[in-house]
Amino acid sequence: MDNVNALLGGFADVITPMNLLIALLGVTVGTAVGVLPGIGPAMTVALLLPITYGLPVEQSLILFGGIFYGGMYGGSTTSILLNTPGESASVVTALEGNKMAKAGRAAQALATSAIGSFVAGTIATAAIVFVMPQVVDFAVTLGPPEFLAIILVAFVGTAAILGSSRVRGFAALLVGLALGLVGTDFVTGQQRLTFGSPFLADNIDVVVVAVGIFAVGEALWVAAHLRRKAGTVIPVGRPWMSKEDWGRSWKPWLRGTALGFPFGAIPAGGAEIPTFLSYLTERKLTKHPEEFGKGAIEGVAGPEAANNASAAGTMVPLLALGLPTNATAAIIIAAFMSYGIEPGPLLLTKEPDLVWMLVASLFIGNFFLLVLNLPLAPAWAKLLRIPRPYLYAGILFFASMGAYAVNAQPFDLFLLLGLGALGFAMRRFGLPVLPLIVGAILGPLVERKARQALQLTGGDASGLVGGPVAWVCYAFIVAVLVWPLVSRLRRGRGGDDDPPAGGDGENPSPEVELARATTTEGRAS
Repeated sequence: MDNVNALLGGFADVITPMNLLIALLGVTVGTAVGVLPGIGPAMTVALLLPITYGLPVEQSLILFGGIFYGGMYGGSTTSILLNTPGESASVVTALEGNKMAKAGRAAQALATSAIGSFVAGTIATAAIVFVMPQVVDFAVTLGPPEFLAIILVAFVGTAAILGSSRVRGFAALLVGLALGLVGTDFVTGQQRLTFGSPFLADNIDVVVVAVGIFAVGEALWVAAHLRRKAGTVIPVGRPWMSKEDWGRSWKPWLRGTALGFPFGAIPAGGAEIPTFLSYLTERKLTKHPEEFGKGAIEGVAGPEAANNASAAGTMVPLLALGLPTNATAAIIIAAFMSYGIEPGPLLLTKEPDLVWMLVASLFIGNFFLLVLNLPLAPAWAKLLRIPRPYLYAGILFFASMGAYAVNAQPFDLFLLLGLGALGFAMRRFGLPVLPLIVGAILGPLVERKARQALQLTGGDASGLVGGPVAWVCYAFIVAVLVWPLVSRLRRGRGGDDDPPAGGDGENPSPEVELARATTTEGRAS
């Protein structure tokens, strides 16, 4: 009941004309950006982060929360109409959604996507109200060794799950940790990795890292690989659903929500895995198996619900532990830090009004999204006709302005270009960018926790182990690292009887084909 009362207080704070306008602006911008191929909510939040310094922290976070949810909505539009996901979590939606659009059912696909996103987002946001305080109560009992182990789980999970290989994931993580070490040691006062430059003595600002890696790197990569002209867009009527469509969609919505929220709440869970699991689940449970691969509405409803439920779930570790589980959450943590607010277990104690107002704004933003997406789907589709050269030139301009606004130092522009080139190179060689951002943000924190843990035991390495929570975390890390070797040994013993990757030993599955296509076209990893 205390949680509900706190949430009602959050609604009282957020329901003001200016806050409602900020929420509406956030979901509108997020949806528009999610629609555009190759531009996701993480890039948008990174671009807007320097611009929002003049806003109160409450309105900035309301804006970012709206962009976060709106980006998840908008990504389905380009997946359905162009077979080109706006961000990685919408890849699975393209499997059946684009087939529905080509069969003349684009309106129904967009409708089940929008309504399913609203249902999943509302249920998952309600779950935050009850789950987050419990996680906080548990987290405040943890000492430095346990918190260190949890952060290492986030590192290993992020590096091992994302990307085409664990080696590439850990390579990206190490680059991020190196960027996080640049500056002055907070204990000894010694400069490290500054190469004698006074501009690096105060550490590399996380905002510059985020804008360089996401905005500049992504813009250069996608602009270099996608067509110079806008693609041909399938006509869209007014989204609607028949009684049969409702009957086939409501169960996938609920199942997708049940799959998405836990994966979002797990450090390094993300939305890609639950959306894929939801698609496989619906394909097995459907009463219309002949439609899968040709445009089954369940294949759109379930993954989109899982996508948005996972987005809501990421707020649990973000607000309760200060750990990001996807790129946008990592940028939002950077926003907290830019305002001098330290995310983590004490955030709910020190800033309860801020946290509950943010959660309340998610409910309101989710409602705004339903109102915007159903009647305005044809208008969003017109954004796909923007010529790509204009689009990416604008991104580079605003990225440069935003990075310069952080410290008003020309050096930051050169640093921005260098980080943008690094982001481009990472995409060229298949390195995921999220581990880099997580490493850059959490690197100083994991160093601080490790030193605190060692100080408790006078420098004895046993202080890093801690209690049962740390043991469980380290066991999980070992399992993640050892499992590929075990799987390879099992396949080796099985000989040549195992079917090749692709599912049935015949042609590659549509999931594999789509994954190859997205890699070739250079979308965000």
